[in-house]
Amino acid sequence: MSALHNKVDKRVLRQKLHSGDASRTTLSFYKYHHIVNPTEFRDRIYAGWSALGIMGRVYVAPEGINAQMSIPKDSMDTFIQTLNDTGFLRGVRLNIAIEDDGKSFYVLKVQVKKKLVADGLRDETFNASDSGKHLSAEAFNDLTAKPDTIVVDMRNHYESEVGHFKNAICPDVDTFKESLPVVEDMLSDKKESNIVMYCTGGIRCEKASAWMKHKGFKHVFQLDGGIIEYARQVKTQGLENRFIGKNFVFDERLGERISPEVISVCHQCGVPCDSHTNCRNEGCHLLFIQCDQCSEKFSGCCSEECREVVALPAEAQRKIRKGKAQGRMVYKKGRSPKLKFRSSPSA
Repeated sequence: MSALHNKVDKRVLRQKLHSGDASRTTLSFYKYHHIVNPTEFRDRIYAGWSALGIMGRVYVAPEGINAQMSIPKDSMDTFIQTLNDTGFLRGVRLNIAIEDDGKSFYVLKVQVKKKLVADGLRDETFNASDSGKHLSAEAFNDLTAKPDTIVVDMRNHYESEVGHFKNAICPDVDTFKESLPVVEDMLSDKKESNIVMYCTGGIRCEKASAWMKHKGFKHVFQLDGGIIEYARQVKTQGLENRFIGKNFVFDERLGERISPEVISVCHQCGVPCDSHTNCRNEGCHLLFIQCDQCSEKFSGCCSEECREVVALPAEAQRKIRKGKAQGRMVYKKGRSPKLKFRSSPSA
């Protein structure tokens, strides 16, 4: 059996990925299904997918699986066969990336979690399978064109800042767990209205729409397959694209363009920009929006202080960050006092 974790330095793997020219496909999928032994299931799929050269981030929980993956194109048929051989994944919808340079993931991680998405909900208190009515892209466009329909973005602030649907409510929240009570409160007097929810690939809306129905909202809908599937259907069916800007994605790309509009600004100088990056200072690693000019000026860092740190020898940098577990500060994007500009999504 293959090792169940990566043993190679991530910097080496990242460099290997970006210097290679292998043809790969980025895709995502999820499936709610009771898994009796998540650890055994994790071990089995890791061994099989690792042997195929697959990379990505996969979460396995007692309630199912959520995966974002980069697959060698010459392994795609075999990969699909592994899904079909896993009964509950037979025929699962694969959301293919809109913009894909094959550089989305550099390692395969399959983790066992308590839940697929940290939602803060106790599933035993409501029917989590009673989700909202799923809408195709065409049905979504038709319903959201009606003036009495309310469109709600169930993603985090750093996602909706660079792209969202026209006229959508975009809660200024850091986490999905935080968004649920915020949305419920915002719409407390709209329980008879049409509520249409959307997210990146659909998984967050499965729970969110079921929760809203549980809380008394009568007409709850969700975009089937999320923004990714919507963009695919718009393109293949020649529909009006009602999404403006970029779709934030949780891999090395950090975004895929859905429409030409740039609706956000560089967090350092305020010019139109929607390119996310992580501060090069590993003791900070703040996720923020940075234009090319500021990237050059600050050496890919979020501030002058961090630029000065990355200019130091590697050993000196390690001493500075020793004992300071900053992690990947995705939730602090745009909220750091170091950053002067931030654009708030507007309807």
